[in-house]
Amino acid sequence: MSNFSNQIRASSALITRLKRLREFQFCSNPVLMRSRSFTTTEGHRPTIVHKRSLDILHDPWFNKGTAFSFTERDRLDLRGLLPPNVMSTEQQIERFIVDLKRLEVNARDGPSEPNALAKWRILNRLHDRNETMYYKVLIANIEEYAPIVYTPTVGQVCQNYSGLFRRPRGMYFSAADRGEMMSMVYNWPADQVDMIVVTDGSRILGLGDLGVQGIGIAIGKLDLYVAAAGINPQRVLPVMIDVGTNNEKLLKDPLYLGLQEHRLDGDEYVAVIDEFMNAVFTRWPNVIVQFEDFQSKWAFKLLQRYRCTYRMFNDDVQGTAGVAIAGLLGAVRAQGRPMIDFPKQKIVVAGAGSAGIGVLNSAWKTMARMLGNNESAFESALSQFWVVDAKGLITEEREYIDPDALPFARRAKEVNRQGLREGASLVEVVREVKPDVLLGLSAVGSLFSKEVLDALRGSTSTRPAIFAMSNPTKNAECTPEEAFSIVGDNIIFASGSPFKDVDLGNDHIGHCNQGNNMYLFPGIGLGTLLSGSRIISDGMLQAAAECLAAYMTEEEVLNGIIYPSISSIRDITKEVAAAVIKEAIEEDLAEGYRDMDARELRKLSQEEIIDFVKNNMWSPHYPTLVYKND
Repeated sequence: MSNFSNQIRASSALITRLKRLREFQFCSNPVLMRSRSFTTTEGHRPTIVHKRSLDILHDPWFNKGTAFSFTERDRLDLRGLLPPNVMSTEQQIERFIVDLKRLEVNARDGPSEPNALAKWRILNRLHDRNETMYYKVLIANIEEYAPIVYTPTVGQVCQNYSGLFRRPRGMYFSAADRGEMMSMVYNWPADQVDMIVVTDGSRILGLGDLGVQGIGIAIGKLDLYVAAAGINPQRVLPVMIDVGTNNEKLLKDPLYLGLQEHRLDGDEYVAVIDEFMNAVFTRWPNVIVQFEDFQSKWAFKLLQRYRCTYRMFNDDVQGTAGVAIAGLLGAVRAQGRPMIDFPKQKIVVAGAGSAGIGVLNSAWKTMARMLGNNESAFESALSQFWVVDAKGLITEEREYIDPDALPFARRAKEVNRQGLREGASLVEVVREVKPDVLLGLSAVGSLFSKEVLDALRGSTSTRPAIFAMSNPTKNAECTPEEAFSIVGDNIIFASGSPFKDVDLGNDHIGHCNQGNNMYLFPGIGLGTLLSGSRIISDGMLQAAAECLAAYMTEEEVLNGIIYPSISSIRDITKEVAAAVIKEAIEEDLAEGYRDMDARELRKLSQEEIIDFVKNNMWSPHYPTLVYKND
């Protein structure tokens, strides 16, 4: 027996040595190393639950509806509580879509409720009862439903939110909670939160002050973080900071859900935001906070106050700017010129709010970088912009100029030589400047009138570009039909809200490019999360914009397509996130994510970074549920 035991031990030792040898050969083989595998942190694994029966069916996190298998029905005391036919997720999606098409009209509260809002209500009900199925439907039909959960329909949702509210989603911090926010954050059940979208409701899209009803924009944005970036929905948090409202209609509305008092201002307002930021970063030190739809008065001030201390960014300022830069670079490519020619573009900008100034600053820096990134480069780049606000052309002669707009004020002698003056109208500016690009960020619907578009026909560009970027749809500066019919078939057209392409006849299509922020903000958030960067730098934002600009093929841009299809949003987000990570590494900002520390992250090739991103994107799959009694 002893000899036999010795043989067994010897065999076991030999097997162990062979295993180690194979491991060494794998790790030292450069061919195999290039196909390094990263274990996804969003992989499929059984989920322990502490509830059964109807409690499971009433919990949207765990409810699978008719997709519960027979073994799960027995294990979770569900047998008899569901119809006997077990359906696949594909069958569930098909059944939901059929019902949605049938119920769209019937779901309306009345004949005046728009069809899109009826769709939102139906999708929201699915969200309330089955989170996984909701995101399956959204991802599978993103091109159709992104405009429902986000712009333009989210604007209608926010306007009517007090009437649409059924169950709480997210957190509400108010002026009445001062001194309590540090303890309040622990009321949220999730121990880990990766992404917060916060608004104070002061400037929802182009609809103005909607107070507490602005929570709808935060919810919609986070739906896109889940669908586009694969952020786990159990680790997102929509937040409303209710500091009152100056909307007189809401102040008098007995059904309004928010504080019915005028907005805090000055130091009192800042103190509330400070307390909120301190509270959320104390509980969740690695969270990323996206500021959304804060009025221009505070958007820049809060961005400058927090951006070097916290992982945060303002999508209206920085996200809009990035998407616009990608479109502007695409417009240069569409002219058959290299992107490096961007500093030669003459750009007239209509709108000097937070979005307009954000785009201006980003475009200015991009041009300057291409020209050498020195003092003369910045001075030269400034000469390419003409900014028109509600009072007309901004020049140094204006009595008061917003400090953020001051660098873009034209010199008086210069504009006089051009036949212009302080306060010149948009039509006059376009007629005299003959710009390559007319960029609208004014939130004024139909601002690009027939007279303005007629004036643009005199552009010196072989292919002028029109960007009607204001949201929602009714605030677009012009429609694609107006642009193509008045200026000509050869223009480049982009808008903030979705429009249909224009049939130009003779088998020619006028492409309407939607310059939607969702091309960038999901990738910026995901890339920041996975890089572990403690801040979101200008370089990371620039890398995101340039990645989007380069995403389109040469053939596509020459055909007038400067933004990709929304149907490709997960692939776009993956590429953008990888670009953000790479830039964070190059700037020595990356600190790593979970098991991937900064040193390992720096070793990754471009392909491996993309794989790393892909493997950390959550996908909606029903987990196997295992009950455990507390």
